[in-house]
Amino acid sequence: MLSERRLQVLRAIVQDYVGTEEPVGSKALTERHNLGVSPATVRNDMAALEDEGYIAQPHTSAGRIPTDKGYRLFVDKLAGVKPMTAPERRAIQNFLEGAVDLDDVVARTVRLLAQLTRQVAVVQYPSLTRSTVRHVELLSLAPARVMLVLITDTGRVEQRMVDCPAPFGEASLADLRARLNSRVAGRRFTDVPMLVEDLPDAFEPEDRGTVSMVLSTLLETLVEENEERLMIGGTANLTRFGHDFPLTIRPVLEALEEQVVLLKLLGEAKDPGVTVRIGHENAHEGLNSTSVVSVGYGSGGEAVAKLGVVGPTRMDYPGTMGAVRAVARYVGQILAES
Repeated sequence: MLSERRLQVLRAIVQDYVGTEEPVGSKALTERHNLGVSPATVRNDMAALEDEGYIAQPHTSAGRIPTDKGYRLFVDKLAGVKPMTAPERRAIQNFLEGAVDLDDVVARTVRLLAQLTRQVAVVQYPSLTRSTVRHVELLSLAPARVMLVLITDTGRVEQRMVDCPAPFGEASLADLRARLNSRVAGRRFTDVPMLVEDLPDAFEPEDRGTVSMVLSTLLETLVEENEERLMIGGTANLTRFGHDFPLTIRPVLEALEEQVVLLKLLGEAKDPGVTVRIGHENAHEGLNSTSVVSVGYGSGGEAVAKLGVVGPTRMDYPGTMGAVRAVARYVGQILAES
């Protein structure tokens, strides 16, 4: 375990390097921070931190910079989450409240996160598998054609056309709509198949084929594979950090184009807390020079998806963690109220 003083020295090195982009020397540390010890003592502390792998010396400089291990200790032990100011919170709320539907919520969230953190923002759409049914609407388009509209608790809306085997009257459609909603509204998607399996038996024999067709379309909508959707924004922000990437930002950009990589980066939605992955903790080689800060969002205290940012390891971790957490909280509130 590092002594309290060496932890303070590490904190000062991280703060100065993130703020100045310059390797940090012992003289600068004693001038800028009230460490209460001589430059010689700070030099000894820096040598010990270097021996233990928390800081390193770039070839061209007498100063030191944090390593992935140093940033990890800083995040775990030394960095509090920086709370947003009241004006910042109001700005987030006002910007997100103007959204008209789920796509707009996600698009605004991406834009907002990229602006607040000046990093690359990634937002996962709410997963259908973790959603509940808010309402099922059935609309007659023709005597034998019905539109099925599925509305989820996260504001997601799915529409499907159903071609019925026989004409289906308005009275039968209203009956099916009422019976269907009485069984599935407020229930988890995973429970729906069991809840509706005997529903055709409640209808006249000539209508059962149509009821079965509508239910089949509903169940297909619940399990479709294309549910894992992402939106990404602020990629141009990476160009501001060219010198933070050892050779080029190209591997980072290529990794960000792969949806599977991004979903793995964000992690499982069921883990709602703020997660920070630093440098080589990211399994994808192209992202070894980046850090990822992510958090779950959702309504009712349960995460239905993740959002986060990707940037260089030389990142303002307290500020980024605070921004990501605050935005996730407001997105959850908007989904709960939608």
